[in-house]
Amino acid sequence: MGLNGIDWLVIIVYSAGMLLLSAWLSLRQKSQQDYFLGGNDTGPLAIALSTLATQCSTNSLLGAPAFVAFVAGGGLVWLQYELALPVSMIVLMAVLMPILRRLQLISIYSYLEKRFSLTTRLVLSGAFLLIRAFATGVTIYGVGLVLSLIMGIPYWLAVILLGFVTVCYDMMGGMKAVIVSDVIQVIVLLGSILAATAMAIHLNGGWHATLDGIVPVRFQAIDFSDWGLDFLGSAGARTDYGFWPMFIGGFFLYLAYYGCDQTQAQRSLSTRSPDDTNQALFLGGLLRFPLVLTYCLLGVAIGAYAQLHPGFIGSLVDANGATRVDLAVPRFVIDTFPHGLIGLVMVGLFSAAMSSLDSTINSMSAVTMHDYVIRFRKTEMPQKTELWLSKFVTFTWGTLAVIFSFYVDNIAETVLVAVNKVGSIINGPILAVFLMGMLSRRINAAGAISGLVAGITGNLLLWAFCPGVSWLWWNVFGFGIAWAVGYGVSLLGAPPAPEQLQSTLATSASKANDQPLKKNWMPYYAILALYSVCIFFFLWSL
Repeated sequence: MGLNGIDWLVIIVYSAGMLLLSAWLSLRQKSQQDYFLGGNDTGPLAIALSTLATQCSTNSLLGAPAFVAFVAGGGLVWLQYELALPVSMIVLMAVLMPILRRLQLISIYSYLEKRFSLTTRLVLSGAFLLIRAFATGVTIYGVGLVLSLIMGIPYWLAVILLGFVTVCYDMMGGMKAVIVSDVIQVIVLLGSILAATAMAIHLNGGWHATLDGIVPVRFQAIDFSDWGLDFLGSAGARTDYGFWPMFIGGFFLYLAYYGCDQTQAQRSLSTRSPDDTNQALFLGGLLRFPLVLTYCLLGVAIGAYAQLHPGFIGSLVDANGATRVDLAVPRFVIDTFPHGLIGLVMVGLFSAAMSSLDSTINSMSAVTMHDYVIRFRKTEMPQKTELWLSKFVTFTWGTLAVIFSFYVDNIAETVLVAVNKVGSIINGPILAVFLMGMLSRRINAAGAISGLVAGITGNLLLWAFCPGVSWLWWNVFGFGIAWAVGYGVSLLGAPPAPEQLQSTLATSASKANDQPLKKNWMPYYAILALYSVCIFFFLWSL
């Protein structure tokens, strides 16, 4: 069974609806503030849901169930990642985001110029653009390949469909369109996951039959057996998914991802106030685990279905005849769902892809405009000119990413694996640079740059010569190396000027504007800490 006219009608109507929604939202735009920050009038729940949608990409939706059901060494240990998220939200709410939000930034890298130097700002923003441009092209390639296989259409058509709709509604509607569409997409995505899970459980003969149909070891969700720190061992001698690398490494990863990556932080800067930013982070810390749990339970249900239907695994093949377990969810849907619902689930896959791409393209445009175009302009531009130029830059980045996706398969298959590790190479050092500025009065620009280079170099050496060390630890080691080198180098030079410390330190009262935190957030920190403990005991009980 494949897609028929009804399914394609559902996909076309949804895509057209996204474009019309963005066109309508674009009518309210008058400035870059409207385009990149949605006019700072978005509520915290919408921002939390939008951030959630971005994180639950097609790779997660397809990869997590496959990891739980089929991958050797997999299972519910995937959920250990989620223990670190609520804890990292506490640090983000208490330190990182209040400073960035109170400074009323559009590009978070402009903070680095205030605290360190223009060079620091340009190095970090330039690295962001290069890495995101490459990673976005790879993402489009991977998603387009999967969509072409499951929808029975040529690769180029899958990429054009995905790229055209995403780039057009992103270009027209800006951040407001990103947030509103992401809220719609996360609802569609959740509905698709729940529908597929319910169908699999029904076909398995109920929940008890589903539990009986999957290997019990895959229910192990807490694994203390390996620290992933064998510096002299080989990659095969350790697992990347032990408790400590996932919890500690995940903590640093989430801090960097939410606080120091423009794609995520830009949503947090779109709120009405710093308190709303904290509220969005708090809600995100609570909502992510239930969503991740749903697609892990989908993996349990599909794993049991595969045990009861031995021919199912044999149907998960690509054009070259190779088995691809990440096709399990769409293959199951196409084989078992009625037409119309198949189209709706395909919309869910499109939604997962679009929600990741739209925010990335918009954030790349924001960084380009504010760290380069506006920063170095000789004369003021009218607001309308800036707005249309921002749209043009968004369209350009989106088009370049789509074009690049057609050349990814000519590089190497290993790139698709390696790109997932690149983030862990740079996350720790980048986080260190931001926290050097916020937590230390002594570290200067030379120290920040030196620390960044040293942290990345240290992680590259770990990758090359210590394959027995889990890549999750790179987030921690990169941070530690960057901080130590940054502080040491700073001691050799002059301390930062007093004006660089004003309003950029976590201990400062921020006299730049009158937007201090008005709410007592200590009870919320306690709730998040308790929530992490509750998640641990829930996973332990499995």
